[in-house]
Amino acid sequence: MAITKLPRNAIADDAINDSKIEDGTIAIAEVSGTITNAKLKDGDIANAKLSNSTFTARGISRALGDSFTIGVDVDWQSVKTGDTTMVAGQGFFVDTSSSAISMTLPSSASTGDTIAIKDYAGTFGSNNCTILRNGHNIQGVANNSVIDTNRASLVLVYVDSTKGWLYTNEHNVADLQAANFTQATGGTITTSGDFKIHTFTGDGCFVVSVLGNSPAVPTGGPSNVDYLVIAGGAGGGCGGGGGAGGGGAGGHRTTFPSPSCNAGAFPIAVQTYPITVGGGGVSAPGYGTPGVAGTNSIFSTITSAGGGGGGGHPNPSPATNQNGEAGGSGGGGAGFNNPSYIGTGGAGNTPPVSPSQGNSGGNGTYNPIGTGGGGGGIGGAGGNGGSNAGGAGGNGTANSITGSSVTRAGGGGGATGPEPKGGTPGPAGPGGGGQGGTRSSSNTATSGTANTGGGGGGAACSSNGNGDGGKGIVIIRYKFQ
Repeated sequence: MAITKLPRNAIADDAINDSKIEDGTIAIAEVSGTITNAKLKDGDIANAKLSNSTFTARGISRALGDSFTIGVDVDWQSVKTGDTTMVAGQGFFVDTSSSAISMTLPSSASTGDTIAIKDYAGTFGSNNCTILRNGHNIQGVANNSVIDTNRASLVLVYVDSTKGWLYTNEHNVADLQAANFTQATGGTITTSGDFKIHTFTGDGCFVVSVLGNSPAVPTGGPSNVDYLVIAGGAGGGCGGGGGAGGGGAGGHRTTFPSPSCNAGAFPIAVQTYPITVGGGGVSAPGYGTPGVAGTNSIFSTITSAGGGGGGGHPNPSPATNQNGEAGGSGGGGAGFNNPSYIGTGGAGNTPPVSPSQGNSGGNGTYNPIGTGGGGGGIGGAGGNGGSNAGGAGGNGTANSITGSSVTRAGGGGGATGPEPKGGTPGPAGPGGGGQGGTRSSSNTATSGTANTGGGGGGAACSSNGNGDGGKGIVIIRYKFQ
């Protein structure tokens, strides 16, 4: 039952404690006026005696009796002079007068979470404040932010997993995105000055983990790369009644040197790029057959076509094998000791791309014996067969994408005919092409050089060998500092 009200002077100080009152018996209506601390036995009511000893302000749990400032947006903290992990609902005065400081965003965030940052000493221009994203996007991008203007202040609000933290209030802020350079793995990695080079001599993956952000941030690196993609060269043909044609070089495609100080001309993204390095085609398997084409090399949307095989002896009749095959660069046509069966060179730049990835092979001849044409190269077409001399392989082209000048993608030389023995073999195209052969045992055809995409040399006959094509290569280069 309710307690009858007593006069204020009817109860002596400290006379009532909790043991004297039954739970749930005192209502507000039973109290006349106010209860002062002097009327309580212990002078006050401990938080432990209350059903709620804490409360929440701006998403932060606080104990009763805490003293703090309630601002318009955030609870401002004491000045920070070192790296700090930030808390939602708080503002941070950051003092970089001694050194640059990193402020890390919370690992988890909810829509509406707010954080503020202010340059305390006006030194962000000399000692930057970097906001580390801690797994979240900032302004919709998976990059950290850098504040590099004096007296800068800004407010970040978390929106969602797509945009992450957005800037809603900015003062004296120039560019909020941290300077990044591209970072990647894959292949054999070397450096040349400010550039990193990934060289693939076999299949692999070019894995981009960080993308450069220049020109958005002038101090960052470009988000483009340069490439050199060379396919496998083709094998030389096999003669019999005449000299076979040399194999065509693998297709040669490159952006190097690119404009803007070789800063890259091909855009990339943060992803994995499978790399295919084309193999060289083997030499003709036997008498009267053309060389085997090289296989393609691939980086992203760039495909270089394998070289076209060199033509062989026209067998069986009617002749079909004496013509060089089309490819990145075309194979040379075979010569024959019958003027009715003279092979023509295969077309280069097949399939067509711009700039061209290669040139055509040379034609075979009858004068008075058959001599083969040279395979085409990226630097020029294969030479036609001559009088008792095989056609020269087409020239390769020098490229300094690795930091050193290397000539690649030369065509294979053509072979001389079987009679008279000897003659002059077609010279290899500079850039990894193989030399053509003659019927003399001392002048066998040679293979293209590995990882140049050079074409193999053509042969006079199956007994003294003919050349395989050289394997291709893929090289990627970008600015890393």
